[in-house]
Amino acid sequence: MVEGLNPRIGFAIAAGAIGSSFQHGYNTGVLNAPQDMITSWVKSYVCPEVVTKFKEYLADAPDSLEPANRTEYALEMMKLDSEWGPQNVACDTSCTLIWSWTVAIFCIGGMMGGTLCGFVSSRLGRKGGLLLINVLVAIGATLMGLAKYAGSYQMLIAGRLVIGINSGLNAGLAPMYLSEISPTSLRGALGTVYQLIITLSILLSQILGMNNVLGTEDGWPWLLAITAIPAIFQLATLPFCPESPKYLLLDKDDEMAAEAALSWLRGTIEVHDEMDEMKQEQESMKLVPKVTLKEMLTNGSLRKPLVIAMMMMLAQQLSGINCAIFYSTKIFKLAGLGPQESQSATLGMGSMNVLMTFISLVLIEKAGRKTLMLIGLVGMFLMTTLLLASLLTFETVPVMSYVAIVAVILFVVGFATGPGSIPWFFVTELFAQSGRPTATSIAVSVNWSANFLVGLGFEPLQMLLGSWVFMVFMVIQVLFIIYVFIAVPETKNRTIDEITAQFRK
Repeated sequence: MVEGLNPRIGFAIAAGAIGSSFQHGYNTGVLNAPQDMITSWVKSYVCPEVVTKFKEYLADAPDSLEPANRTEYALEMMKLDSEWGPQNVACDTSCTLIWSWTVAIFCIGGMMGGTLCGFVSSRLGRKGGLLLINVLVAIGATLMGLAKYAGSYQMLIAGRLVIGINSGLNAGLAPMYLSEISPTSLRGALGTVYQLIITLSILLSQILGMNNVLGTEDGWPWLLAITAIPAIFQLATLPFCPESPKYLLLDKDDEMAAEAALSWLRGTIEVHDEMDEMKQEQESMKLVPKVTLKEMLTNGSLRKPLVIAMMMMLAQQLSGINCAIFYSTKIFKLAGLGPQESQSATLGMGSMNVLMTFISLVLIEKAGRKTLMLIGLVGMFLMTTLLLASLLTFETVPVMSYVAIVAVILFVVGFATGPGSIPWFFVTELFAQSGRPTATSIAVSVNWSANFLVGLGFEPLQMLLGSWVFMVFMVIQVLFIIYVFIAVPETKNRTIDEITAQFRK
């Protein structure tokens, strides 16, 4: 057995991470598959007259036409109609706007949740916070699951906002809990668990969203409501696990409870060395006043690690992963794959993401954080270059369309190697207990804000630049490679006290 790993800590990791990371990953990927169905449902409420007229034209289509061609015929007749044509265009614009809000509001919720996680983790504790915010899952899942039956797209948007707030809180609380309950030798590996479950739940959302599973007219409300199941799992398991020993000792000054929690997690009463280490941190904390936001921004020994944590979060979001995933289906189609094969290739990409995150979990304590981060970013840069070359030349050199598929899949491999998982827990390693909640709040908010801006800005940029949009990401990747190489410290096998000491020099 891996040193430091035992059934109890395994149970605590599952209880702490599955219910929380799932919300983040699943709700990121779940809307991709049912987009057309949800948009047409919205259209039937926003402009029912236009939909009725379209159905009339569809009924008038010649019987000899195939179903797809009948739809084409009805659309063409709508365009030619001087009264209904402009109305149909205006209606489509409204529906696109509503759809964009449905997708983007999740990130806005994430930003809101991110700003709250410092307050929640200090007031309620890591475990207490994780348990309480499941109330938001219940509200969000109910709103999204019942939106269709209530005939209200506003409910769908509200549900996405609430589940977004929950995911933003989880993104701070879960890595903090995992990092604080894990022994130093496993801190990186256990921190990676958060991203591993995100990748698994994105893959699950893609599988469940397939048109022969829940990606149907009747199935999509269930697809959205399923997000409540992991919350139930967390509510059933996490109460049996202890609160973070560090929180109990350093925030609550309850030595007995901290020692009991640590003994439970390690499966032994021989925890004196670790308790001494925590008490040492407690002593050094007494010398430092309570870390406020102002202190965080003005004190050099806190500002330096905060900038590193924020840059790591930006490296994750601005490296182009969302765009590679966004482009993937299109790239697969360009390569001549049919809709079904294209869907399978997207699932293959999701599976690759899971597999590589798992490999990174195994490697992280051997190779180190900085090394994996650099390997990942360099791999992504090389694959973005290859992807751009293949997108520019595939029309004249047909084989390049297959090179594009390989480039996209290997790009995801690069992302999963380091940039996907390391930033989430890295922030918890750079700060002592007093600064950790505030720093996590800021870093998580930066991550969600960058996610939101990329989602908002990518399509206009892509319309403006076409395939050259990847050039923007190549420049950003090079800047982050240089930054990580120069400024980011290695934290492998070092105690929090040792890591924070180097910023005080």
